[in-house]
Amino acid sequence: MSNSGVRRRSLLANAIDSLGTAVPASEADAGAPALPSAELVREDQTPAAPSFLERRGAAMDEIARTVKRPTIRIRPNECTIWPGNARDYASLSYERCASLIESIKEENGNREPVVIRRTPDGEKPYELIVGTRRHFSVSWLRDNQHGQMDLIARIETLDDEGAFRLADIENREREDVTDLERARNYLHAVEQYYNGVRAQMADRLAISKQYLHNLLQLAELPDEIVAAFASPFDIKVTHGMKLSPIAKSADQRDALLAGAEILRKEQSDRRQRGEAPIDGAQVFQRLVGFAQLQPKRPAGAKSRPTFHAPSGVPIGEILSDSKSKGLTITINPKSPVDVNEILASMRTLLESAKFSRR
Repeated sequence: MSNSGVRRRSLLANAIDSLGTAVPASEADAGAPALPSAELVREDQTPAAPSFLERRGAAMDEIARTVKRPTIRIRPNECTIWPGNARDYASLSYERCASLIESIKEENGNREPVVIRRTPDGEKPYELIVGTRRHFSVSWLRDNQHGQMDLIARIETLDDEGAFRLADIENREREDVTDLERARNYLHAVEQYYNGVRAQMADRLAISKQYLHNLLQLAELPDEIVAAFASPFDIKVTHGMKLSPIAKSADQRDALLAGAEILRKEQSDRRQRGEAPIDGAQVFQRLVGFAQLQPKRPAGAKSRPTFHAPSGVPIGEILSDSKSKGLTITINPKSPVDVNEILASMRTLLESAKFSRR
């Protein structure tokens, strides 16, 4: 077993153990009215030959067997999708889930349970925390000649931060979660669950601060730049590391966005003509090239670096940044902006300031 696989299983086990709120479904159901469509079943205690589901989600399967929690059968339409998951459910399709759909059909169900939590005051009885592709796949099968197939699920009692960590560990190594999906999920989470403190989030997720910073740079790219790429799968973390500072530069931002619009139109024209799209590497290189075509400043004019809100609105200028004299800035938003956005931009600025690297 690879070191990364062992580490991922350990992280998942620690995440569940540290939540401290997981309750076996049989105990939590005591005294609660039974749902007509819910049927208690027991998981197979004898491991079978490795299947697609086991290869793609061995950690969740192992933890489920280890704690020996019961699972229940539910209809996919009995649960809503938790919005805190990294995966964009609306972007799922048969093409993206074809191999998983075939595997579930062959095994007559999702052998690896999804994770749900109860929502007593919600629109539906449950909320799906982990397993969006399995949920989609079973839903698709029910709509296509397999109407009796249920979704096998395990109930956990989780708060939002615990649910985020569990879903993150489940999704972190999956290649079918795009860098952009993960980055935007992290950007939402750092404000929602960690009060904007990136160091705390990195510690809780057992990832480096630099890796988190790189992901958040990708998440901060304007939608105009994202639209220049033919597919979200084409946008990589390394693209964000280069393009994000350019998008925040007062001298280069306009040229970059203008170039992105040119690329968006080219991609649209290619799709209409049935031609292959411009690949991600070429889009990236052309965007960088567009940014370097900004008008030259008058001789003698000095440019001060600017900093922006997460929405892209310019917040102010950096007058000086040195280890000896510290950080000096001016705050003068160019358009109306929420105070929380200003604080978020300040936090990012302070974390990257030279005096903080001592």
